[in-house]
Amino acid sequence: MKSVLIGSVGSSKIALETMIELGFPVDMVFSLGEEYSKNVSGYEPIHKIAKQHGLPYMTFKKINDESCVSAIRQIQPDYIFVIGLSQLVGNEIMQCAKKGVVGFHPTPLPKFRGRAAIPWQILLGVKNSKVSLFFIDEGTDSGRIIGQMEYLIEDDDYADDVGRKCGVALQELLKVSLPKFLDDTIEAIPQDESLATYLLKRTPEDGCINWQDSAKNIQRLIRAVSYPYPGAFSMYDGKTKVIFWKADKLENNKYIGIPGQIAEISENYIDIVCLDGLLRVYEYSPEDQVHFRVGHKFK
Repeated sequence: MKSVLIGSVGSSKIALETMIELGFPVDMVFSLGEEYSKNVSGYEPIHKIAKQHGLPYMTFKKINDESCVSAIRQIQPDYIFVIGLSQLVGNEIMQCAKKGVVGFHPTPLPKFRGRAAIPWQILLGVKNSKVSLFFIDEGTDSGRIIGQMEYLIEDDDYADDVGRKCGVALQELLKVSLPKFLDDTIEAIPQDESLATYLLKRTPEDGCINWQDSAKNIQRLIRAVSYPYPGAFSMYDGKTKVIFWKADKLENNKYIGIPGQIAEISENYIDIVCLDGLLRVYEYSPEDQVHFRVGHKFK
């Protein structure tokens, strides 16, 4: 059996390492080049792992370039694994797979198809979720399900915590599923279209904090778009952008102020007034040098 792996992020790294651990045949690794990774959250140069283990690899800017298509066509793979890639794989590549193109999604498909799956699930307050392996078809995450594995999103989880949990679940799912590819015992199940929901695209601007929101929702936004994503942000004194990476919500029985106003500053945190409490920010990154002052506002 012949296979190809295409990827660019942490889930791609986990997939490749699991394939290597299981002795699963990988005839070529296609890895997004480091020089093209600036806007890729959680980028991983998986070609370095391939090189360490003596596996053939190619780096790319656009996976649908003729050089990539030609290389895949020459291999004539049974399966093409597309795990952790934000680019859409074109029909020319899809047609190269004799038995199917396999995708990964960190949600319980058919629920939550689409974009920014980890941030959206945190924002929606999802607790029990699943990762999914499926056969990619012409739709959006709509192909037959190969297998799923559960994971739990807790109230204090940040995006990178959920990413790690997804990684553990993916590894477990691959260990169960990859032998079935070799034995030709995959039993893929069609998705129930009546249960399908779609997550729409998020941009860095969607991380802008609305101080009229509840402290709980603001803290949830911070958790959802923290590392490896661009982060939640606000403008200090209307001038300097500050990204908030880690924060807790607290009751406010002490300070009377306007939402967004700094109530207290210490060496370890900043307390900011919210509509129904305080936001205690532990980790933040100002774009420029800034001197915070009690009573000044984020807008």
